[in-house]
Amino acid sequence: MNNIDILYEDNHLLVVNKPANLPVCKDSSNDPDLLTILKEYLKNKYNKPGNVYLGLVHRLDRPTEGIMVFAKTSKAAERLSKQIQNKQFTKTYYAIVLGKLKAKDTIEDYLIKDEATNTSYITTKDKGKLAILSYEVINSIDNLNLVKINLHTGRHHQIRVQFSSRSNPLYGDHKYNNQIKKDNHENLALIAKCLSFYHPTTKELLTFNIDLPKKYPWNLFS
Repeated sequence: MNNIDILYEDNHLLVVNKPANLPVCKDSSNDPDLLTILKEYLKNKYNKPGNVYLGLVHRLDRPTEGIMVFAKTSKAAERLSKQIQNKQFTKTYYAIVLGKLKAKDTIEDYLIKDEATNTSYITTKDKGKLAILSYEVINSIDNLNLVKINLHTGRHHQIRVQFSSRSNPLYGDHKYNNQIKKDNHENLALIAKCLSFYHPTTKELLTFNIDLPKKYPWNLFS
């Protein structure tokens, strides 16, 4: 199953650790995608004929790794989506950010997405959607900062845009850091490290947490 790490599974939910550089669903690249891989996993595990239902209720950018939950029933998908709307669905990200940062801060912008280039940028209040995040610097080594980030809104490329617009791009961000050379193949240092939500049927609060990657530059902070 392409070595996808299953963190939790029951009759309603499937929680996994998405690898970096794997698209969540099919895109123009036609590369293998997480949703198709997981559907195939369920089809084989439970000997299911025909198409397998698996509800996609939230996304991660292709280069971002970390925790995602999928719904195995339409009712679970509906209830999880409602939690997202009601801000009961909590995601905590960790990133490695370049440059000098305040120890902690909350930043607000208005973002607009450019569909033609699949990028977002800061605009005015009347044109964009409100984007808010708060962060705390956990540790700093030279020009690198290990940063814990809580999203208060879920805009396209929000973390990457808000930091890069303040001259603090994420390590390995080829899309929003124009200082990276084209032959540089380092991965984006952004991980969805913690996810909390209420189980759609038992109402129990579920919290999932994964370790930071062992590879560079994450290993500088371990």
